[in-house]
Amino acid sequence: MSTTATPVWTVVGGLIFSVTAGFVSAVGFLGVHHHGLSHVTGQMTMVSIRLADSGLRAALKAVWIVLWFFGGAILSGIIIQRPELSRRGRRYGVAMIVEGVVLSVATGLLVRGNDQGEYLAALSLGLQNAMATSYSGAVLRTTHVTGIVTDLGILLGHLVRREPVDARKLGLLSQLLVGFVSGGLVGAVVFHHVGAWSLAVPSGLMLGGGVIFYSTRKVLPHRPVDSPASPQTVTASTAKISA
Repeated sequence: MSTTATPVWTVVGGLIFSVTAGFVSAVGFLGVHHHGLSHVTGQMTMVSIRLADSGLRAALKAVWIVLWFFGGAILSGIIIQRPELSRRGRRYGVAMIVEGVVLSVATGLLVRGNDQGEYLAALSLGLQNAMATSYSGAVLRTTHVTGIVTDLGILLGHLVRREPVDARKLGLLSQLLVGFVSGGLVGAVVFHHVGAWSLAVPSGLMLGGGVIFYSTRKVLPHRPVDSPASPQTVTASTAKISA
């Protein structure tokens, strides 16, 4: 079992991303329309169901959420650019700040009863998921847990067979899962007390983390979590921010 330590910046960044994702996901499910803002698979399934039952008009809400999530991923690609260029850590700081600003605007809209805030929240999750994908040099996704549970199951299966397991990856996956669940728990509690204002919490977390990341990491060490010879997918949170 590999025991090489996971880089601190991967641990801290992954934790911030997963907690934020879980928080926003919970708020999305508890909101007026109970949407999974990052659960693209579920939203596309809903599109199919609503097309079959009620026609195009009823399916448009889910379509728009998917498109805004997709737009967030595009925005991340514009900010971070190609992986080899993304070694400059400040690009991630900028992306985090942008996500924080988007969540701030979403908060303001939702507090006023404007459903457009849900679309912006979905955009922020698409931005984060795409950003996290290139963050560690591996495919590390922080807005849905299907992949992380699958990968954990595979690793535990290897342990049962007494095969070598990468302890770094096992620890990182476990951290992302706990972070997402913890973020969802806090998000649910805060939402029940202050409603849509609760999104100000993940907004502040991303803004603060982005400013710190931008100001302290001029160069981001480009160290993949997995061996280049056997790339793995580290999938972490959904919200099913599938919120």
